Amino acid sequence: MTLQRPVPALVASLCLAFGVTAAAHADIKIGFLATMSGPGGTLGQDQYDGFMLGVEAAGGKLGGQAVRIIQEDDQLKPEVGRQAAKKLIERDRVQIVTGLSFSNVLMAVYRDIVNSGTFLLVNNAGPSQIAGQMCSPLYFSTSWQNDQQHEAMGKYAQQKGYKRVALMAPNYQAGREALTGFKRYFKGEVLSETYTQVNQPDYSVEITQLRTASPDAVFIFYPGGMGVNFVKQYHQAGLLGKVPLLSGSTVDGTTLPALQDLALGVMSGGPWSPDLPNAANRSFVEQFRKKYGRVPSHYAAYGYDSAQALNAALKATGGRLDDKKAFEQAMVKANFPSVRGNFKFNNNHFPVSNYYAFEVVRDPAGGVTLATRETVFPDHQDPYHGECKLK
Repeated sequence: MTLQRPVPALVASLCLAFGVTAAAHADIKIGFLATMSGPGGTLGQDQYDGFMLGVEAAGGKLGGQAVRIIQEDDQLKPEVGRQAAKKLIERDRVQIVTGLSFSNVLMAVYRDIVNSGTFLLVNNAGPSQIAGQMCSPLYFSTSWQNDQQHEAMGKYAQQKGYKRVALMAPNYQAGREALTGFKRYFKGEVLSETYTQVNQPDYSVEITQLRTASPDAVFIFYPGGMGVNFVKQYHQAGLLGKVPLLSGSTVDGTTLPALQDLALGVMSGGPWSPDLPNAANRSFVEQFRKKYGRVPSHYAAYGYDSAQALNAALKATGGRLDDKKAFEQAMVKANFPSVRGNFKFNNNHFPVSNYYAFEVVRDPAGGVTLATRETVFPDHQDPYHGECKLK
């Protein structure tokens, strides 16, 4: 998939089409900061598309107030992200920053945003520090803490009786936390724990080592283009279908269009998939397919939930953000139909919800999709919420 960032004129026209006011006097300014280019750009694009669909579903406003969405691309570079965050805060004077695709960028911008008194609503990255001792009343997440979806796969591997598993992830914070989460619930032997370069395109050396080690299963965390490359090469090596491949944020709406049948049988863990049977999710998937011509990923789903949460909270405060304590409490209590079904914010403002095991299967409508196979964790809390001093 080739990502093309909309030109300013197109962004303005999209805003008008959604009923989103692009004028400087907009009531509420929201900065959308995410990875919009490079191999990880599909994540940010889905986050953005899901969020904008959520604004559209709310009537083109949030809490009845006109909004202006200002998009910035962090390019998966912490220093670029920090510059963009400062622009949003100091020049654009946004009241809310949302998006954030990768944890290394989030960690770089986190203090600048919350220390400025700006609300931060993240719909992907979830570093352990922010879930724990660095939690803030101004921070909320509609996605997860990084460990959680991988904890689900660790427990799944344990339940399936795998004895010897090899682990792989890119060498940055979310990659390290992914393998930490898997090991928290997998009690068998970890044959190897391999960290590769971020955006590494070739995994032939590592896959040769996997073949030699002969594990019962392999667990990977490779979002975006990294996942496409790894699964293709794993298939080319003749391992897919012979050595079970377990994953988190690797096979989803951003990568399956490129993988198609090559990904059949790959397992993944998380709190959302397109087939969850609640009414809000059915409506979201239908509207997303209709508008964008593709199956949404979990990045889009959590972006959509972010807009819905803001809409509910702003309705509760009469569209006001000046009383930060009142808005925080409105977010905590935000009553909206989440695409995940059951959903609530924990004391650290990360979600508590079910986590499932999914399998890549053929989609009756064409292509491939994720099918829910079992509930691994009901009402799952992240492992760091007890370190957060928020009540």
